[in-house]
Amino acid sequence: MRNYEKELAIRTAFIRSILEDAGAAGIVYGNSGGKDSALVGALCKAACPNTVGIILPCGSKQNYGSDRDDALLVAKHFGIDVREIDLTAVKEAMLAAVSPAAAVTDAAKANISPRLRMTSLYAVAQSENRLVAGTGNYSEYYAGYFTKWGDGAYDLNPIADLTVTEIYEFLRYLGCPARIIEKAPSAGLFDGQTDEKEMGLTYAELDRYILTKEAEPAVKVKIEARHSATAHKRRTPCQFGVE
Repeated sequence: MRNYEKELAIRTAFIRSILEDAGAAGIVYGNSGGKDSALVGALCKAACPNTVGIILPCGSKQNYGSDRDDALLVAKHFGIDVREIDLTAVKEAMLAAVSPAAAVTDAAKANISPRLRMTSLYAVAQSENRLVAGTGNYSEYYAGYFTKWGDGAYDLNPIADLTVTEIYEFLRYLGCPARIIEKAPSAGLFDGQTDEKEMGLTYAELDRYILTKEAEPAVKVKIEARHSATAHKRRTPCQFGVE
């Protein structure tokens, strides 16, 4: 287990240094009510009082119910300012505009939500001289379980190297409300969605493989296949003549 007292000091120093280098006055991040955004919010608030978490409902009923309730709980617990931007009508307008040009698949439709959230966060950040903090963990990064140019877009990510197991350990150290730690991880992209169900893997299986390279044969094959298939997400864009 990591020394989370030390980790807190190191990561808040990292956040302050990025803000100073950028000449930024604050931070904005998406407050989803989940484990990752809870930890990012707590770390950013500890490093920078001018931190705002934005709740970004986008079509899913869950976004307006348990997600919103948990986001408000986290914000209150860690003393983080909170705002809300409802993107449901924006997503509907986007689908209406795109549909005549292409038959939009369910996966493409789901990924519109995190991309609209990214656009909203950057609009706030640019308007208020803030940086956008990312909320993705290493387990999901390794498995490619994030949306390219959606939740995979940010200016800094203070939890990028932490597995889900470590995220939970850190949250317990910080005294995060148990409800956040005990809920099934979900990106909230559609009603009934859970991360583990969508990946076909448990975080315990994924973290065990990442940390020890050990897994049941069938699980190892599944993880390595996901990692290989999503390699393009972890690369910088290909640019002719530029290295």
